[in-house]
Amino acid sequence: MAFVILDPCGPEKAAECVSVCPVDCIEEGPDQFYIDPDICIDCGACKAVCPVDAIEEEYDITPEQEVFLEKAEKFFANK
Repeated sequence: MAFVILDPCGPEKAAECVSVCPVDCIEEGPDQFYIDPDICIDCGACKAVCPVDAIEEEYDITPEQEVFLEKAEKFFANK
């Protein structure tokens, strides 16, 4: 299981999540921050500090939000 950064991140890009991640799995992309689903340890530290409530657990996202998980997977696959 992993956390996923959703659309409220785009306009905000606050970055509090990056500094609290114990495994450094969050990186800035061109339009928002992304969590590497292969490295995320599901600790929830990022969700707790997000000022715009843009982070959800992978299994709690709606079908419409699954595009954000796919975007994260593509972002890290191209690195």
